[in-house]
Amino acid sequence: MKLNERSLASYATSPAPADSQGFLLQRGRHAAYQRRWFVLRGNMLFYFEDAASREPAGVIVLEGCTVELVEAAVEFAFAVRFPDGRARAYQLAAESQAGLERWVKALSRASVQYLRVVLRELERQLAAVQAGAPAPVPAPRRLRPPPTKAKDNGCAVWYAEPPGDPQAPPRPPPRRRTLAPPQGAPFAQLHEWYGREVGALRACWQESRARP
Repeated sequence: MKLNERSLASYATSPAPADSQGFLLQRGRHAAYQRRWFVLRGNMLFYFEDAASREPAGVIVLEGCTVELVEAAVEFAFAVRFPDGRARAYQLAAESQAGLERWVKALSRASVQYLRVVLRELERQLAAVQAGAPAPVPAPRRLRPPPTKAKDNGCAVWYAEPPGDPQAPPRPPPRRRTLAPPQGAPFAQLHEWYGREVGALRACWQESRARP
């Protein structure tokens, strides 16, 4: 595959955020490791002599590659291999366990094939959601029955039950109009006063429930 060096250099040093970048140790042809600055953009892994370099020293096209952990003379080593065996295998090493995990994950996803798999999975999930999506539930309407007159016994219903609606909430206890408790009354008197109020409300509510 022929690549335009000028276009690659411009792409490698683009001000746009990279998918991943940082220092890695790269094993050379003579088993020696060199510390280089790596920048991952899409499915291309660029490496520079240092972080300040304006032109990459090389590029690895990651399409179809596999990333494997390997045993080496240095820690946190891994290799980038290609299934056809014709391309060169690249042995790299991170500077920490966290860096190793980050780079292996980023390089494993850096391919058009991986993006196609993700796209197919997202399309499958979308189709499943659209096929089984329930119909939108309309917001419940708030019933506002006409106000009712106060009953002769002084009880008034808070809400009127719609006739023939089995889903309507149970009728709450009626409210009785009474005078306020006396100001400054002792606790015993207040307790007795509120006790009579609760008893009257309960009796009124039971009477309203007994009616057809």
